[in-house]
Amino acid sequence: MKKQMGFSVEMLLPETPVILLAKDLLPSQIEQLQQMQASHTAILLRAAGIPSLITDYSEAEEGHKAILDAHSGVIVTNPSEKDIQKAEERKREDLEQQHIAADRRFEKALTRSKKQIRVFANVTDVHSAQAAREEGAEGIGLLRTEFLFKEKKPTFEAQREAYEAIFSLFDDVTVRTLDVGGDKRLPYLTLPKEENPFLGIRGIRLFKTHPQLMEEQLYAIFAAAKGRPLKVMFPMVSSVEEFIEAKAFACKTAGKHGLDIASIRFGIMVEVPSVLFLIPDFNKVVDFYSIGTNDLTQYLFAIERTHPSLKVDEHSPVVFDAIRTIVELSEKPVSICGELAGDPKAIGRLLKIGMETLSVSPRSIAAIKELIRHF
Repeated sequence: MKKQMGFSVEMLLPETPVILLAKDLLPSQIEQLQQMQASHTAILLRAAGIPSLITDYSEAEEGHKAILDAHSGVIVTNPSEKDIQKAEERKREDLEQQHIAADRRFEKALTRSKKQIRVFANVTDVHSAQAAREEGAEGIGLLRTEFLFKEKKPTFEAQREAYEAIFSLFDDVTVRTLDVGGDKRLPYLTLPKEENPFLGIRGIRLFKTHPQLMEEQLYAIFAAAKGRPLKVMFPMVSSVEEFIEAKAFACKTAGKHGLDIASIRFGIMVEVPSVLFLIPDFNKVVDFYSIGTNDLTQYLFAIERTHPSLKVDEHSPVVFDAIRTIVELSEKPVSICGELAGDPKAIGRLLKIGMETLSVSPRSIAAIKELIRHF
């Protein structure tokens, strides 16, 4: 069954260094490359520290040398000796910078003007949360709950124990409620077949289609919190009414089980473009915002981010204008947890816009902190 669901397919890898070409990678295959839990393919690979590209590899031939340059976003086939030397030098420089950043990973990230930028972590389970702590994270800016239990439906106790273990590691934790649909599927969760799943039953819409599942998750989250401060955010929110209904559902769940959630704050992932026009209204009801640039970008351009030929320009002025709009109109705390937050090329522009809290992959924390110190 696991193989049929695509969770335990093993690969036969050679002993020598290789560049793996694939139309897609299953979570179990990425675990084999680097022993860790699952997420979106690209996000998971980055978290594992494995260089990766989504590109046309038709010119690459098996058995031939190639250079995978994830920094520049290119793959060089049949490289010359000079190309190889340059790549090796770049690799040595990167390692030196990594060592410098690692030595200062527990220090605050202060800009040259002494403004502190908080650097949090995006995590999927207790192992990545522990890694984030070791890498110098100041908190968890995004706990992707859908990847805690990828193979079978979790019991209430299993969920509560997992959340407790993660919550115990940090004082500042933001939990995202179950976000499936689109390119995220769970084998035990039946979703309707849709012509375009990215525009269908996703995120917060599960409260209406699978209320029992959402109630159990919220119950486990609240029970694990044990009255401590916690942030809970709802994904794929497109209207104020959706948020109000979801929060009411959460409060009703807490009341049903006799749990005190006075110290829990509720917010939204900003990833649907309609939210940009509703910030003044959202200010009246939410406690915080977290910008999810991955989905926000693909919805702004109407291009699936994993599309084989159409490419989304993540550094487009449109994306940064959208982020600026949120920051300028918001009357509540704003953080950013998309892949853009961990992109060295974007840090300067994000700081200029006024972002003060970034949430990135655990492996990126030290490097991003060090980069911030140069602005």
